[in-house]
Amino acid sequence: MTTRILTGITTTGTPHLGNYAGAIRPAILASQQPGADSFYFLADYHALIKCDDPLRIQRSRLEIAATWLAGGLDPERVTFYRQSDIPEIPELTWLLTCVAAKGLLNRAHAYKASVDKNLENGEDPDAGVTMGLYSYPVLMAADILMFNAHKVPVGRDQIQHVEMARDIGQRFNHLFGQGREFFVMPEAVIEESVATLPGLDGRKMSKSYDNTIPLFSSAKDMKDAISRIVTDSRAPGEAKDPDTSHLFTLFQAFSTQEQSTLFRDELLQGLGWGEAKQRLFQLLDGQLGEARERYHQLIARPADLEDILLVGAQKARKIASPFLEQLREAIGLRSFRTNVQAAGEVKKKAAKTARFVSFRDEDGSFRFRLLAADGEQLMLSRSFADGKSAGAVSKGLQQGDELDIRVEGLGFSLWLDGENVANGPRFAHDEARDAAIQSLRAALRPQQD
Repeated sequence: MTTRILTGITTTGTPHLGNYAGAIRPAILASQQPGADSFYFLADYHALIKCDDPLRIQRSRLEIAATWLAGGLDPERVTFYRQSDIPEIPELTWLLTCVAAKGLLNRAHAYKASVDKNLENGEDPDAGVTMGLYSYPVLMAADILMFNAHKVPVGRDQIQHVEMARDIGQRFNHLFGQGREFFVMPEAVIEESVATLPGLDGRKMSKSYDNTIPLFSSAKDMKDAISRIVTDSRAPGEAKDPDTSHLFTLFQAFSTQEQSTLFRDELLQGLGWGEAKQRLFQLLDGQLGEARERYHQLIARPADLEDILLVGAQKARKIASPFLEQLREAIGLRSFRTNVQAAGEVKKKAAKTARFVSFRDEDGSFRFRLLAADGEQLMLSRSFADGKSAGAVSKGLQQGDELDIRVEGLGFSLWLDGENVANGPRFAHDEARDAAIQSLRAALRPQQD
């Protein structure tokens, strides 16, 4: 079974060695595993909560996109996009906001920390707290639930947000599902094997502490940063303790077991700190040199990065758009072309049949959808240049020929004369997808007979 994995990085700074070892590198390796359907995004809406410097956000988006690609992320294999390029995400955020309990958001760590700090300073509890900060967990829930991610790799400080996404998703399913689970329940994944890297002063590597080692700056800048790593006063020839050495921890995060063992032995035998720092630089420069070159090539061609991200956004929206349409239908935001039922009214038992509904999209193209007897969307066509072409395809699907339905992960596509003409929605699991395919065949059977 395919496992969908979703990871986002907030675009507020320049990636450093700790970001790479702790999040980017393991995520890229995970995307290369069989059975992984990986989604990676630049969380630039989240950045607005923390940063009000437009130039910094724009530069960070460019640098983080280039870092992912230079590090080996394959945009052909994964879905790689900017959060702000998916308009369905803020719309879903509002739908989820309307079912999220205020008491749940009151317990969010970031909000509580801000309130506690204000109280300590004798200020109003909500001084300086924006609605962006307060409702941050709902936006993160929308990121996760929009694509029904099964696993979300996060740091320990983010586990609560995944749990809140589960709570909000369960509430929506309960209120509007009517037996259907729109949202799967995501699972937070903590990479226990990935250590938090120390910075130059031994504290967690962070721009907040100004103790980072640059990832893709020049070799000279990296060497200069490594030379500032704090060590003890033991002279060359004196035994060093690898287990208390921040330098050794950094070396270990990027070396093989054999290299790490050799380096440990040399420290115990009295290797000087200057030579040890040179060894660390050589290790990092050897591993990151080619990626650094690719990074600077990408930074120099921002238009190419833009093209890659827009293609990723198209891939993401092919899932998000029809899924959001289903959610809109579920909560009552339906077209007036469908039967309007008053609240509490019992549905009449008059026989209904599936039907094709044609419409013109926002970009001027023509599409159609097939609705089941109960109004549920069974499939959504691709875009056509004119209504005549769309009509010809919908007519062709009703000719009685064997349907060419192809399963694609947790969704399916419909083909006619060797072309992909329509797609079904995404489902939470294989059983739901297979049931929908049967419904599609049944819906078209009257036209075929």
